[in-house]
Amino acid sequence: KRLTAHALIASPHQFFTLQRDMSRTTMYKNLMATLCAFALFFTSTLAQTAGPSKTPLKVGFVYVTPRLPVGWVHQHELGRLALEQTMQKQGLQVQTGFVENVSEGADAERVIRDMAQQGYGLIFTPSFGYMEPTMKVAAEFPEVKFESITGYKTAANVSTANARYYEGRFLAGIAAARVSKTGIAGYVAGFPIPEVIQGINAFTLGMQSVNPKAQVKLIWINAWFDPVREREAAITLMNQKADVLAFHTASEAVMVAAQERGKLAIAYHSDMRHIAPQAQLLAITHHWGDYYSLRAEQVLNGTWQSGNVWGGVREKMVQVGAFGPRLPGRVQNELMRLQRAIGRGSLQPFAGPILDNQDQVILARGQSLSDKEILNMNFLVQGVQGQLP
Repeated sequence: KRLTAHALIASPHQFFTLQRDMSRTTMYKNLMATLCAFALFFTSTLAQTAGPSKTPLKVGFVYVTPRLPVGWVHQHELGRLALEQTMQKQGLQVQTGFVENVSEGADAERVIRDMAQQGYGLIFTPSFGYMEPTMKVAAEFPEVKFESITGYKTAANVSTANARYYEGRFLAGIAAARVSKTGIAGYVAGFPIPEVIQGINAFTLGMQSVNPKAQVKLIWINAWFDPVREREAAITLMNQKADVLAFHTASEAVMVAAQERGKLAIAYHSDMRHIAPQAQLLAITHHWGDYYSLRAEQVLNGTWQSGNVWGGVREKMVQVGAFGPRLPGRVQNELMRLQRAIGRGSLQPFAGPILDNQDQVILARGQSLSDKEILNMNFLVQGVQGQLP
């Protein structure tokens, strides 16, 4: 209330009464302000300790080749995009980033370290040659989670994952034997690591399950991505009577060569019918979206743990399909039936008897290779014309 000077002078009692009331009001306001400040602090602190952080999880990807329309890196890029879509649907805060065409070794170590320094909380490194750089950087950043795709070394903050590509290779070998007129297939391979050796052997055993005399001619190029050398190897194999080609490299060069020469080829990593519409017999594809989304969600909710995942047909991480026009319908139906059998576990690609290409017995009849034996595979089966470097 407003009081005039006249009123205050005329009534000293009213003046002192008003002064007392104003003092009480000021004390009341100060008390309320203090209580409100405490309440805000308490609420904020409680929210920080009990609720999820609103800061987006940064998820990084390191790619060994450029991003191409098909191939190894393309499948992982599809996995990254699927992760973003899944997290958005679930209302989870995730931000992804990538660096492409990163060489294995020192360059990879630099890129992975840069990502960790930039605040990425989860980093996927999908190439075998990234394993050691990943382990080294992970030791420097224990709070960051790392996923070494195709690697085998783990740590408290490093997990590994891979797919059982050999399951698709076995089925592809059956298809190759069904259509081959020469009984000879060609195989262009990158590096002689167990994952690649598994595929060569499974493909050969698949062919031999249909044609016991089938042969697979092998050329190593010691590179994951070298379109010129991949093409040269494919042409060499076709000149050696291979009328079906398979490959474990990262470009579409083998498919293009087969298309130009009127031969058949097994697409790997991706469906390549738009590149080789007449040459593609089928495609062996691998899928990462579900796995990547799961691991990011686990980091966000605090349940991520180091482990080792090896998924295949059963987990839908590996699939055979995208059949070309030159694969008969009856063979397509056969492959889908056998793929379901592999998913159930009733069909084992590495079942005895198995001999290596030096005629040494690897596995007796009635036995199957264990996962440990498959993961450490270091021999080529009988029927493979080639050797391990």
